[in-house]
Parts: sequence; C-alpha cells; structure tokens
Amino acid sequence: MLFLGREYPKGADYFRDRLRAAFAKNKDVHDPEKIKELISRGEFVVKELEALYYLRKYRALKKRYYETE
Repeated sequence: MLFLGREYPKGADYFRDRLRAAFAKNKDVHDPEKIKELISRGEFVVKELEALYYLRKYRALKKRYYETE
C-alpha cells in the first residue's frame, strides 16, 4: 500500500501518515476473524487506489488525443 501511495493526489506524506495511523489503531487486534476483515478492507482500498490511478491516466490520455468542446 505504501508503494501505491506515492502517487496519491494529496501527496505521499499525507498517505503515509494515514496508513501509519490505520495500522497503529489496529495494532492490538488478536481476533483472527477481525484480522481477516481488516485484511480484506485493505485489499479493497488497494483496488480502489488502482482504479483511481487508472482513471487519472485514462483522462490524461484522453485530453492529449481529443479536443475539449
């Protein structure tokens, strides 16, 4: 996730701080079910970030090749 945060719109430092806070908040969780739930939430966030980046790249390419109205 930290690697994906390098291109975050609000900046890598903002993303790193938020990520660190999320991990620190859940550092005392020992329940296996809760851990699985948190991991699945993290995977969801990764997919959302990837979609955000792909959309941004698509919009940039579209701007280059098509005129705006």
